[in-house]
Amino acid sequence: MKPETIGRVVGIGVRVAGRVAGQRLAAAANSTSVPQSDASTRDPRTQGQVAGRTSGSLARGLGGFFKPFRRAGSIVWLEVTGVFFLLPVLVFAPTLWRTRLSYAHGPDHRTFVASAVVVLVFLYLGVTSFYRARKR
Repeated sequence: MKPETIGRVVGIGVRVAGRVAGQRLAAAANSTSVPQSDASTRDPRTQGQVAGRTSGSLARGLGGFFKPFRRAGSIVWLEVTGVFFLLPVLVFAPTLWRTRLSYAHGPDHRTFVASAVVVLVFLYLGVTSFYRARKR
């Protein structure tokens, strides 16, 4: 994903989430504003319902705010994971190359097979992690 696109998505997400949260909080504040004399007659159940609506609105607003960050964060997470999966490939590839002549029967046959398995598994995991990141 291009940096310009990520910035645009984050900026739009922040503006929309801020506007929605502000409108919902203002609506909740208007519905809860009661004269001081009536505040003592208000039952706790109604106060709990108002608090629940306000917290639900806040949660939805924050969820909308963090949505672009969640997407960008998952892409970065997949790329970092891919790098860490490719590190064992870099470590075991020289061993695989050094023992390549013992692939069928030789003194380093077990070392070759173990290195080949490690390299293939981690190469697959690293490449698919980058592929999944690009796909998003």
